[in-house]
Amino acid sequence: MNEERFNMDIRKFLKVVGVTSQREIEKAVRSALDKGMLAESVPLKPRVTLSIPELGLQHVVEGEIGLL
Repeated sequence: MNEERFNMDIRKFLKVVGVTSQREIEKAVRSALDKGMLAESVPLKPRVTLSIPELGLQHVVEGEIGLL
C-alpha cells in the first residue's frame, strides 16, 4: 500500500466532506430561520454517519451546534 497516497486521498475526501457539509448546514439554517421554522436559541444536534461498505465500516459522529 502506498501510505502517502492513501493519507492524501483520505485528507482530500475529508476536506470535501467538511466544506460541502458546512455549506449545506449554513444554507439549511438560513432557510429555516427565514421561514420561522427554527429558533436561534435551540442548539442543533447534527449526526454524521461515515460508511465504507467494502470494509463493513459504520462510524457515527454526533455533536452540537449553537446559533447564539
